[in-house]
Amino acid sequence: MSLSSLVPATTPLTAPLAAADPTSGGLETIATPTLWVVTIAAVLVLLAVDFVATRRPHEVSMREASLWSLFYIALPVAFGGWVIAEHGNETGVSYYTGYIVEKSLSVDNLFVFMLLLSAFAVPKVLQQRVLLFGIIGALVLRGIFIALGAAALSAFTIVFLFFGLILLATGAKLLRDALRGESEETPDPNEMRVVKVLRRFWPLTDDYQGTRMTVKQAGRRALTPLALVTVAVFMTDIVFAVDSVPAVYGITSDPYLVFATNAFALLGLRALYFVIQGLLAQLVHLSYGLSIILGFIGVKLVLHWAHTVWESVPLIGNRASLAVVVGVLVVTTITSLLAVRREERRASVDGREVLEREVQ
Repeated sequence: MSLSSLVPATTPLTAPLAAADPTSGGLETIATPTLWVVTIAAVLVLLAVDFVATRRPHEVSMREASLWSLFYIALPVAFGGWVIAEHGNETGVSYYTGYIVEKSLSVDNLFVFMLLLSAFAVPKVLQQRVLLFGIIGALVLRGIFIALGAAALSAFTIVFLFFGLILLATGAKLLRDALRGESEETPDPNEMRVVKVLRRFWPLTDDYQGTRMTVKQAGRRALTPLALVTVAVFMTDIVFAVDSVPAVYGITSDPYLVFATNAFALLGLRALYFVIQGLLAQLVHLSYGLSIILGFIGVKLVLHWAHTVWESVPLIGNRASLAVVVGVLVVTTITSLLAVRREERRASVDGREVLEREVQ
């Protein structure tokens, strides 16, 4: 049974209908062409505002980062209120669930960004500019993946199974690494493949040159370290897009809502990075939580595919998805903080015992 056979001829993809999640069997959307234009224009305006905010390199204060973070949280929350008012509670639940999933995955993005910024010794005054370039690259890649995903889902029902298997494999890898105690190590820029390739074609400067990507050096155009770290961040965006887009398609099959949740989750990353930079290291159980979430959504997608073949196969609703996602994130955060406090107390006790032995 093809997915297109499940969609009535009177409900084209661009029709302003209530959004359908994967359990509905069709790629319906709440978006009209006008809504798409307005949304993309709004994203471009927000990016332009971010460029203006970062035009003069400076170290970001906690107050500045907090204000921007509050703005980028209030914006998607308010948009969700509009979705509920215009298209009903079910569509609103789909949107909020997708947004929470994307936001939680974006925290994992931030951890990798933190490692890259450290590896390339990016000055604090330039960090937000690098993050902004990374966000732009992620938005472009997500847009491409979302469009391809929508086309594939419209043509082939088995794509739901393919997306589900991707998420199950990713979740299993995260869980395996967490159980083995394998954490991300700070990469060596000189050993990165992308750096080695770029060095074959362009000379590289030793020092950062403000916000400039290239400079003239000995009569030749040379790349600055800022260009290298930007390319490295962009390459990591590709990896995250492979997991992120299928994850939100597991919540809603409306490509507009998929794009909106991705855009809102990414736009606030620049400011969020500086707010939770210290907290990232304390989320020691984040990998466990993300593995469970990705595995759960993977199962949901597989069940949806199976339901299109055998109608007796049960489906997982969006309210249940929201409860699972929020519950896992809350439990993961609490257990992470408790584990860090327990380790700090243990280290403190060990330190006192060592001191007492030295005194004796």
